[in-house]
Amino acid sequence: MPGEVQPKASRAYIEITTWVTKHAGGDGTGSKLFDEEIRRGDTPRTVLRRFTARFPELDSALWSPDHSELGSHIEVLVNDEVLGVTYDLDTPLIGGERITLLGQFMGG
Repeated sequence: MPGEVQPKASRAYIEITTWVTKHAGGDGTGSKLFDEEIRRGDTPRTVLRRFTARFPELDSALWSPDHSELGSHIEVLVNDEVLGVTYDLDTPLIGGERITLLGQFMGG
């Protein structure tokens, strides 16, 4: 209705760190922070799918070839906890969460 106050959309923050930034317009160092809308029923999976659809190289790096699961080279954290502790890919989000994509380092 006109003049009615609309509720503010819930937000989450996606932080991309280290070499992963090069897949989202960065230089492969440091971190980049993105502010994303959270819709009713969103989970880390739905938010990350929507987000990575804007960055094809990140999409390929984050997801398995059939996009059913995460790939093996980027760790996903929600509120500084690895998936499987408090959150998994299908845990409902309420807004205010920070989803971090952390590039794994390999070598010896």
